[in-house]
Amino acid sequence: MAINEEINSSESMQTDESLIQNCKEFCKRYRGKIFAVTNRSLVNEGCFYEQIERIGQAKPDSIILREKDMSLSEYTLLAEKILDIAYRNNIRCILHNFPDAAIQLNCRNIHMPLGELKALADNGYKTHLGNDFLEHFNVIGTSVHSIDDLHLAEELRATYVTAGHIYETDCKKGLKPRGLDFLRNICRETSLPVYAIGGIKFDCRQIDEILNCGASGACIMSGFMKI
Repeated sequence: MAINEEINSSESMQTDESLIQNCKEFCKRYRGKIFAVTNRSLVNEGCFYEQIERIGQAKPDSIILREKDMSLSEYTLLAEKILDIAYRNNIRCILHNFPDAAIQLNCRNIHMPLGELKALADNGYKTHLGNDFLEHFNVIGTSVHSIDDLHLAEELRATYVTAGHIYETDCKKGLKPRGLDFLRNICRETSLPVYAIGGIKFDCRQIDEILNCGASGACIMSGFMKI
């Protein structure tokens, strides 16, 4: 049975162990190309930390800790524990939207919404707590939704971008996906690594389509939150 057929089969017919193993095989097939994006509201049951442990066993390239509704102090406490899980599983963790938390925890990977990254640049790349953003971070990601966004991301010294949304997704209900032509155009316009996002599943057909557009990889949220 194909990897994507196994993973997309009924969860009721699979144990947690087999789901994790199937995801691990998928990530191994696309080594270095799969980002897990968190959203704790999608976790079916149990502890969020246990979910991250399962993701750790599946071995994606990176975990983006995207929990935008939290305060700085709440996010810092959460990130400290997630960074530990990621470190133990030898997975890169990219913190999201809280550069001061990342600096406090000595995490040198950050993903910023484009507007927030622009605001930082306008403030001389000083964070809310006065830290030097560019001095600290080696990896700076941001999200783009147009060619103009992409050019701005390049000007703002991003080291990679996510581009979307590519496929239909419940996270963007009612909004038409930008599609593969959009992704292909983004990839042609930049030398930065581009990661597709939006409606992406553990589906080899999808990932192959994305890679054929010139993307460096893909981001998966719902699938990783439910393994």
